[in-house]
Amino acid sequence: MEVILKEDVNKLGHRGDVVKVAAGYGRNYLLPGKLAIEATVANKAVIEQMKASAIRKSAGEKDGAVAFGEQLNSAVVVFERKTSATGQLFGSVTSQDIAAALEEQGLKVDRRKIHLDDPLKTVGEYHVPVRIHREVTAHVQVTIKSDAPEGADAPVEDTDTGFVSLYTGELDDGRD
Repeated sequence: MEVILKEDVNKLGHRGDVVKVAAGYGRNYLLPGKLAIEATVANKAVIEQMKASAIRKSAGEKDGAVAFGEQLNSAVVVFERKTSATGQLFGSVTSQDIAAALEEQGLKVDRRKIHLDDPLKTVGEYHVPVRIHREVTAHVQVTIKSDAPEGADAPVEDTDTGFVSLYTGELDDGRD
């Protein structure tokens, strides 16, 4: 089955492309989702108009994406989370957390455009890519800090027993 894509479809093609797909994929996903139209003789005549429109629309979107990308490149997001003595987070920072923090700064980003291979689980600075447009990718600086006070004594491991008191930071030998 041949269809004309009305929107960009991941791993299939871009807006205005004529592609061959399995009949079930076209009938059950692309056509009802209004992602494509059937490639009939009449629709093929409309392709040229659609491609010209898509080029104009894409150029406008790209200009807006470049300007928005510059804002994102200068954005810094800081998270304070509970951490272990080794700097591991109790939990993680996900793309949803980053999107929410950016929205608080007035930068609305869909969480699916934030590309994290894995959630962030350690203290440090990260440059997280955000794919705004197919040709524009920005990087947001994400800083994760420990919520423990700077001068506070971190829990220390007892070398004899291996027990650590997380409440007081004192060594606990296990004897009462």
